[in-house]
Order: sequence, then structure tokens, then C-alpha cells
Amino acid sequence: MQLPLVNPKFVKQTPWLVGLVAAAIVGGTGVTAIVMRANAPRTNIVEELTVPVRAQDLTIRISANGTVQPAKRVNLSPKLSGRLAEVYVEQGQKVQRGEIIARMESAEIEAQLSQAQARLASAQANLDKVRTGSRPEDIAEARARVNQAQASLAQVRAGSRSEEVAEARAALTRAEAQVTEARSRLDLASERVRRNQYLASEGAITRDDLDVRLDEERRARAALDQQQALVSEARQRLDRIANGSRPEEIAQAQASVAEAQSRLDALANGSRSEDIARAEAEVQEAQANVRFYEVQLEDTKVRAPFDGLVVQKYADAGSFVTPATSASDASSATSTSVVAIAEGLEVLAKVPEADISQIRSGQTVEIVADAFPNEVFQGNVRLVAPEAIRERDVTLFQVRVVIDTGLDQLQSGMNVDLKFLGEQLEDALVVPTVAIVTNRGQTGVLIPDANNQPQFKPVAVGSTIGNQIQILDGLQTGDRVFVELPPGQRLENIIRNEMQ
Repeated sequence: MQLPLVNPKFVKQTPWLVGLVAAAIVGGTGVTAIVMRANAPRTNIVEELTVPVRAQDLTIRISANGTVQPAKRVNLSPKLSGRLAEVYVEQGQKVQRGEIIARMESAEIEAQLSQAQARLASAQANLDKVRTGSRPEDIAEARARVNQAQASLAQVRAGSRSEEVAEARAALTRAEAQVTEARSRLDLASERVRRNQYLASEGAITRDDLDVRLDEERRARAALDQQQALVSEARQRLDRIANGSRPEEIAQAQASVAEAQSRLDALANGSRSEDIARAEAEVQEAQANVRFYEVQLEDTKVRAPFDGLVVQKYADAGSFVTPATSASDASSATSTSVVAIAEGLEVLAKVPEADISQIRSGQTVEIVADAFPNEVFQGNVRLVAPEAIRERDVTLFQVRVVIDTGLDQLQSGMNVDLKFLGEQLEDALVVPTVAIVTNRGQTGVLIPDANNQPQFKPVAVGSTIGNQIQILDGLQTGDRVFVELPPGQRLENIIRNEMQ
């Protein structure tokens, strides 16, 4: 409940005007003046010009301005720079968390992913092979090679048999006989060449006949050379067999046996632990590579981080976009965001530093929008910013207010006036704000003295509630304070007399 500016019975009398002058400076004394009204004859001037100090229950209301804004808002950008392949939403469309908003071009990443998947398959196959070990047929083949090598070694160690020496000697004899035969054919061919050369010089035969004899001689000489080589080879083999195996041949045969046995053991024992570990590491590396390209492919999809509404659209398919969080114009060739998504509404209020101590989380707030001046919506304080901001040299604190009623009417960007319902004051002493004056920086009121004339009295004031102000000290219930000056008196004269 608010107190009237003057005694209610004044309403039935001659009309008058009450106003408050912000400051008046007279002789270096600052005052807040109570302006006078045109007066008519009064029977009880004190009752007409004063009001009593009253005690009543009050609720402190802290006023502030604010703006309706989304409770959550984010500008969606891709994680990688590139060109937009598709945009799936339009401004004003509702989206759900995880929904794909847009998709970037991804042909190159898809090809790299396919390569990585192929390398993973190869590495996995190698690991399976290493873990499984050798096939039975591979082991059987290796064992046969060992047997063959061992047989060769035994033969080398045993030396040559007599029948082998006789066979080698017979082979040499046959080769020597073939050399003698080849030499005879060469001699015959050479004799024919000489005779034909003479006949050709006499013109008895043609040149072609002579060429035939020359060709026969060349073939006979080549056959002789070949047979002589065979004789040399047969003689070496006979010498080797007759002399037995040399130490280096035995050593070579032993090495072949050892190599074949090692191969057989490796196949029979399976893969070594370090081979399996190496194959496993190759698989893990291939898996990580596949995962890397899968993540890159997923990053080409722009998803909604929460349920909300598309409030802005900054780019279309074909636009080049970059990873960023600031909005940009969709008309340009390059954008930093694709869309903006918002969820819910709240009020962002700015409360002066002097009032912030009376604001607390959960506090009830009355909200009046410029668009709905006759409706009062309800809200409550969600949080108070821990750090102040300065606007036009005024220190303010941002306060976020949850909107409890009016969500179907309030819209983002609307300007609102807020009243934070603060402390409940019981039996608080209040006087009209027009009763407060200042004397050289000291706050007080004018009360009747013994002669019912105004005199200055200092008071301590508290909160201002509407057109009333709380008195903390200096007055009692029932005391009267002037809200108008007696006819003919001026406030500066009253203050000057107080000073004297």
C-alpha cells in the first residue's frame, strides 16, 4: 500500500499542485525543495501542510530494464573449412539435438577412408596368418627338402663308387672317339674346299658350289670344338669321382641341410611372439587411421547441439564456410557460420551497483514488456553475473531472469521493465518522498516546532518504494512532516534560519 502525498481531506478543498525540484542551491546549501500551492484560508495549517509518519508492511521493489533473449543460442560452424554440399533447414524451423543441419563436400575424405579400410583389412589378414601358424602342406614340403638335403650330404660324405668311376672313364673314352671322328670330318671338308677353290678359279664350278663346301667346313670345325669341350668336361668329372668329395663340397652340403632344417623348425613351431606383436601393432595403426578418417567424415556433418529453433541462416549450398563462431552475411561468397539455433527465452537485466546486493538467485521478478504494457508476467532470478560491466560510466551487473509466464507472448529482442521483489519490511516507518529535504548534504525532513513552524530534522532513510521512502532513524510513528510550506515561507529561508 502507498501513502498519499498529502492529507486526504485536502482533496475536497481548493485544487493545488505538489512537485519536487531536483536540487536548489542557496548560499552554498543544497536542498530538495517542497514547492508551494496556491492557498485558500485554512483553519488548521499544520494538519493541512503535514502528514503523519506511518508504520506499514512493505515489499521492496528494485527496478531495472532488460531485454528478452534466447536462453541458449549458438552459431553453428563446420569443424573443417570447405564448401557446403547441402543445407537441410530453413529459418524458423524446429530441430532436435543431433539432427543433421548441413553437410560439407566429402569426396576426398571418403576416398581416403576407403584406402585406410583396405590397409586395415590387409593388416588384419596378416595378423590372422601369423596367429594361425603354418599350414600342414607347408610343413610337409619343408620336411621333404630336409630329407633331400640329408641324402645329398650322405652321398657326398660316402665318396664315389667304382661303378661311377668306370662310367666316368667310359664317358671320357666315348668323348675322345667322337673328337677323332669330328677331326676326320673336318679334314675331309677342308680338302673339298681346296679342290673346289681350284675348280672355281678355272671356272669349272659356280661360286654357289664353292660356298656350300665352305659352309660344310665351318660346321665340321664347330662340331670338333664342341666335342673337345665335352672331352674336357668328361675328364674333369672322372678326376672328381676318382679323387672323392672335397671338404668344401661336404661343407656346402651340410649348410644346405641346416638351412632346410631351420625352415622346417620355424614352420613347425609357429610364429614368434615378436612377430605376432608386430602384426598386432600394424592392425592397431591401421584401425587408428580408419578412425581418423571416420571422424573427419563425421565432421563434415553439421549437427544441432540441442533442441531448438533456427533463428538465422547465414549460408546456402555451394557457399564456402570456415570454422568460427561469429555470424556472417549469407550474401557473401564466404561465411563463418551456417545457421544460428536458439532454445528457450530469458530476460537479460542490467541492475545498478547500488541495488545488486538486494538481488539473489530464485528471487521473484515482475516483467512488463513494452509490447504488452497492461500485462505483468512472472519470472525468477536464475543467476547474477560475478563481474560488473560499465555503460556510459555507470556500473551495472547483468542478471539473468527465467520467464515463468508469458512465453507464448514474449519474443526475443523485446524490451521489458522489471521489478525484483525484495525484502519484506514489517511495520516500516514511511513518509512521502516529497517530504525529504537536504541541508548541506544531510538528509532530513521539516517537522513542526513549538510554534508549528517548519524546522529541519536529520533522518536516516532506507529504500524508496513507489512515492514513499523508508525512515530508519530520526522519526517515530505519529510524528508529522511537512509536505508543503506555509504561505509566504521559502525553503532557503528556513534552512538559513536553522544554520543561524
